[in-house]
Amino acid sequence: MSALELLDPKDAAALGAKLRANVERAVRGKPEVVSRAAVALVAGGHLLFEDVPGVGKTTLAAALARSLDASFRRIQFTSDLLPSDMTGASVPELANGSRTGALAFQPGPLFAHVVLADEINRASPKTQSALLEAMSEARVSVDGVTHALPNPFFVVATQNPLEHYGTNPLPESQLDRFMMRLEVGYPSAADEAAVLRDDPSANELPRLAPVLTTAQLLALREAALRVKISDALIAYLLSLVHETREHEAIALGASTRAALALRRAVQAQALLDARDFAIPEDVQALAVDVLAHRVQLAARAGSAGAAAEARWILREIVERAPVPL
Repeated sequence: MSALELLDPKDAAALGAKLRANVERAVRGKPEVVSRAAVALVAGGHLLFEDVPGVGKTTLAAALARSLDASFRRIQFTSDLLPSDMTGASVPELANGSRTGALAFQPGPLFAHVVLADEINRASPKTQSALLEAMSEARVSVDGVTHALPNPFFVVATQNPLEHYGTNPLPESQLDRFMMRLEVGYPSAADEAAVLRDDPSANELPRLAPVLTTAQLLALREAALRVKISDALIAYLLSLVHETREHEAIALGASTRAALALRRAVQAQALLDARDFAIPEDVQALAVDVLAHRVQLAARAGSAGAAAEARWILREIVERAPVPL
């Protein structure tokens, strides 16, 4: 029996609690958002934060990365960012100060365990497309040669709403590679006062130490895959997915990849709650965050406010769907 098979739900929940507590030192008043981020990480999915500037998206992403004992790179997305700026490129080899004629691959910042893609929707669609292979297959192809990315590989991205100047809508295929899209939101009055008093992004974030190794993260992911999910719960999950394909306000419903992402997220949620089995409440808690960004509305696709409307429709679908006993 391997070491990965020895992690039981109680030990997994303890590791998850340690991770969340560490992140919350730098991010005040957002326990639900932090918990969702931990679920995405353990489920092996990528994470997208979308909200207005200044509410802590980048701080939360950086705190999550600093909590892992893993390599970390931040990429600031701009309109002139090129695919090779992320993936790397083949460069001439030098020997004794002279070119040899051979080419050597120089890895780009994607070659890290955790990659923070900051303001991802300020880059061009061409640059966005370079992320597809990396996010879906944990590898990149440069000059016809495939290079594997580190394991684990986790992309946490931030973006501003589409109505903000200089943003581009992410292609549907790109959005589909993110397991969850989360909104951070404004803090409560009390939490905002605490932020003003303590300034955790300046005082706590630089001092965060890793609390989870890559081996422990891989063990958590292996344990999550072993969480039992009944046939009745699979049928319930699929009923929500199928309803997105039949809803009159939705032009394009959630895909099979979306259903798989929801199943993996549900298993991770159960594990972090110290259970080796999933329950309907896990599906209800995660369905909107996993599915809403994967549907296209019939009337407002790509428009400002479409994301909020999609979340509202998904909440309505979840609330009216029969729950298995």
